[in-house]
Amino acid sequence: MLLVRDLNTYYGDSHILRGVDAEIPAGTSVGLLGRNGMGKTTLIRSVMGYVRPASGEVRVDGRTVTGWPPEKMARLGIGYVPEGRGIFPNLSVRENLVMSERAGLDGRRAWTFERIMATFPRLAERLSHGGQQLSGGEQQMLSIGRALMTNPRLLILDEATEGLAPLIVAEIWRVIAEIRSTGIATLIVDRDWRKVLAHTDRAVVMEKGRIVLADESAALLAQPQVLAERLGV
Repeated sequence: MLLVRDLNTYYGDSHILRGVDAEIPAGTSVGLLGRNGMGKTTLIRSVMGYVRPASGEVRVDGRTVTGWPPEKMARLGIGYVPEGRGIFPNLSVRENLVMSERAGLDGRRAWTFERIMATFPRLAERLSHGGQQLSGGEQQMLSIGRALMTNPRLLILDEATEGLAPLIVAEIWRVIAEIRSTGIATLIVDRDWRKVLAHTDRAVVMEKGRIVLADESAALLAQPQVLAERLGV
């Protein structure tokens, strides 16, 4: 579904992505691992059109979409839960969700407002609250729920559990497992590599802007020493 070939991205004179190759087949869950500053978020932002790559190619369903703006990428069925959540603080929980509601590319509405309420009971209790009135964990739930309301084919989660209390972290991983079970492809970035590998089919490791390791998640999970060296844990 998503294919990245020889992607190079710069921030000013800094060469961040260096010939990155990656792919996410339809319905597949992929983990993106690496220490801070290795290029993970830049890769996501280059795919989503927030940053324009200097060279290389991004393809969706065989169609070249390199440099397309984020709104056009969203229309291709790609949902994005950014680091920092990105909710609208002055809108209510209900408004944040309803504004993004639409059918998927196939016309189906598997993720409805009612399903989001059932998945995130905390949000159901806070529908009239403004985004700025929510806790960090509730804001993260709202960000995920808003992305799901677009009925995406691919959902990108960038550090979805960062800075959250353990009980909320467990809840987020439960939801990620549910999303995966519905057949939505996912790209997951998270510092807890064990959790990432437990909830994905494949994973790649980035180091200094390059993919240095790629394998099935189960195979990587069986190599903790190798991962410790690459991830600095």
